Amino acid sequence: EELVFRRAHIPPPLLRRLRRGEFRVQREIDLHGLTVAEAKQALRSFLVAALEQQVRCVRIVHGKGLRSGHRGPVLKSAVSAILRRTGAVLAFVSARAVDGGTGAVYVLLAGP
Repeated sequence: EELVFRRAHIPPPLLRRLRRGEFRVQREIDLHGLTVAEAKQALRSFLVAALEQQVRCVRIVHGKGLRSGHRGPVLKSAVSAILRRTGAVLAFVSARAVDGGTGAVYVLLAGP
């Protein structure tokens, strides 16, 4: 399942550009193999560092949850929830297939 989110003030064309991979990914984190608690902590630290460094676009690899069994993609759900609650996150979408597809997201962060 594809993830798509944008704040109300973000115009749809900007979301389309993000979906097409038109923003340069400046940082990336791979959460594969982490527990949900470890992934949440790693993601929060990653976002804080990215914002401090005034990074505009990041990629978060969460995996597709193929080994999560009946629970479904637990890391993907946790990542989505954290990003939605983080005010500096303007928008996020599932990545292009070449960058991980539905197992990763591009995230647009607020500028300085």
